[in-house]
Amino acid sequence: MDERVEKSHGLILILDFGSQYSHLIARRVRDASVFCELVAHDISAEKIKALNPKGLILSGGPASVYEKDAPHLSPGVLDLEIPVLGICYGLQEITRTLGGSVVAHEKKEYGYAQLTVSSLGKEALFIDLEDDFSVWMSHGDKIDQLPEGFVDCGTTANTEHAAVANVDRKIYGLQFHPEVTHTKFGTHILSNFVHEICHCVGDWSMKNFIEEATEEIRKMVGGERVIGAVSGGVDSTVAAVLMKKAIGDQFQAVFVNNGVLRKDEDTEVQNRMRDKCGVHLTYVDASEEFLAKLAGVTEPETKRKIIGNTFIEIFEREAKASGAKFLLQGTLYPDVIESVSHKGPSATIKTHHNVGGLPERMNLKLVEPLRLLFKDEVRTLGLILGIEEDSIYRHPFPGPGLSIRILGEITRERLSVLKEADSIFIHELREAGLYRKIGQAFAVLLPCKAVGVMGDFRTYEEVIALRAVETTDYMTAHWFNLPYDLLQRVSTRIVNEIRGVNRVTYDITSKPPGTIEWE
Repeated sequence: MDERVEKSHGLILILDFGSQYSHLIARRVRDASVFCELVAHDISAEKIKALNPKGLILSGGPASVYEKDAPHLSPGVLDLEIPVLGICYGLQEITRTLGGSVVAHEKKEYGYAQLTVSSLGKEALFIDLEDDFSVWMSHGDKIDQLPEGFVDCGTTANTEHAAVANVDRKIYGLQFHPEVTHTKFGTHILSNFVHEICHCVGDWSMKNFIEEATEEIRKMVGGERVIGAVSGGVDSTVAAVLMKKAIGDQFQAVFVNNGVLRKDEDTEVQNRMRDKCGVHLTYVDASEEFLAKLAGVTEPETKRKIIGNTFIEIFEREAKASGAKFLLQGTLYPDVIESVSHKGPSATIKTHHNVGGLPERMNLKLVEPLRLLFKDEVRTLGLILGIEEDSIYRHPFPGPGLSIRILGEITRERLSVLKEADSIFIHELREAGLYRKIGQAFAVLLPCKAVGVMGDFRTYEEVIALRAVETTDYMTAHWFNLPYDLLQRVSTRIVNEIRGVNRVTYDITSKPPGTIEWE
């Protein structure tokens, strides 16, 4: 954990019992301008005391508290005299720990329910809320008997103990999920807990973060040089601009053209980083080297390895020449959470964030200024730093680039075709005002040809597939329902303007069962 941040802001700890919504709890708390961190459910009472949090939130989870291998709180956690909020499983764990009972519910409850708030509830979690409102339930167990000192604050038709409290001990519980958007006043409820009950100041903001991060970076690197790879993506761009603000030209950004970038991307990234953001940028055009190694390769994993290994070789040369002692990485908070779930790590550092093991190979010390932030916080940070919106809200682009969107062999001709088709598609999405509503959109060049008729001639040419999905976490995604007139316009332009293409298709597969990328 980052002790500097914990000491300068009121901290809320979220103890994770394996809920799919745990990250959402953290996001909602930070939306209330309160700093929070996700930790393992079995964190010791001693460690919690040392961290000195303002409050604890116990997440939901898939287990039943009465099962043999169910996850439980460490001894003494509920005796620390710190405000506690248990959500779903978290409430049931509080009940079990303090002497109440939890049993299997004859009527399982999944979906919407109408919560009726008691007068006591209006004085605590439900301050300034309506007496009745819809909440989202997802449980198969119920509290059969409350622990001593607890009373009901809210009920539903199917759940007697939908919201409970021990006001004297400042321990509260909700059987429903306030962190999901389905619960009408969920964000307000969590805000009431962290502000009214835990008395957090609410000073967590990206504006404050900039000041703290720049100070910490300067203290960490001193007068040494820092090097970092930039791709034009949101994370690396924001990290680079923040580093430039902190240490100026002590930071050297390296942008490697791997030959499989999107149309005009090499020029756009240089213009944005060097001219608009003032970052000290080294541009390495290694497109010929990459394309030569990719020639004749059709297997997607081999493409990835070639591009990854070649990038490491090139970046290693640049780093050694720079004399840098530190390596900048754009690691985000979801990438570094370790061992928070009783089922194992909920997230680990992704390979592409670790630049293929470069820190170990080159004996560089890591600088990770964004490691406490979620993606939307990084975007907010970028806007405050003055980075243009088009860059901040840019769709994700894979490290292997267009190589895994050209199914089959990569040739200069096929690469040119895909660049043009992708450019047309993205341009039309922007013109239609849809780009920001879509999580990711791109074109794919298929490894087959199709018969067509153009003018009076029979053709046998390439096929383009279009892909657009809506998603929040990229773990699941649903194909985006594009208007027919837009699809027609994109298809017409691609076939008419790009020599060698006579057919366009639209991918309507969700994830799962498919993946977002084709390779």
